[in-house]
Amino acid sequence: MYASSINERYVEEIAGLLRKGGVIIYPTDSLYAVGCDALNNRAVERVCRLKDINPAKQRLSIICDDISQASEYARIDNEAFRIMKGNLPGPFTFILPASTRLSKAFKGRHEVGVRIPDNEIARCLAASLGNPLLTTTVEWPDADNEDLCLPSAISLHYSDSVDAIVDGGDGGFLPTAVVSLLDSSEPEILREGPVEPKL
Repeated sequence: MYASSINERYVEEIAGLLRKGGVIIYPTDSLYAVGCDALNNRAVERVCRLKDINPAKQRLSIICDDISQASEYARIDNEAFRIMKGNLPGPFTFILPASTRLSKAFKGRHEVGVRIPDNEIARCLAASLGNPLLTTTVEWPDADNEDLCLPSAISLHYSDSVDAIVDGGDGGFLPTAVVSLLDSSEPEILREGPVEPKL
């Protein structure tokens, strides 16, 4: 499926799989990602096990369809809204104060990474699902940059671990910029990315 020609039937099929607790791999505007329904605690735990993530210690991120959807799961003040509006959709992860609507895996975490990628497939999945996807980068120890870009290589590594892989063509190999908006009056760039944020 390509971002320039979205197959609605496939999107709804994948969204149905997510609603049942499925774990998928899908394209974003940076690297391919492992994802699931961010409100399904069992699915979130499954992704955390797959990627060896400790949700009590590591930040979790979500992909949203738009800022309106993001505002249901993160607290976005006026200044944060202005910054997000000027950069999204795009290859950025904005760290925001978390709301209480996310799954139990997020409980006790006071912050959440929010992504609204410049990739129609990822945004359509969040829109069709009706809520965010938990998202974490596809990676494995001996992978090189080319492996991480190619759906065929990703499929070889992950085919037994996930329920579906959405092939959206070759992906990127640079992770997103990460920008903390926990204090939106003093945004902080935590990681450089392929595009410099407009702050």
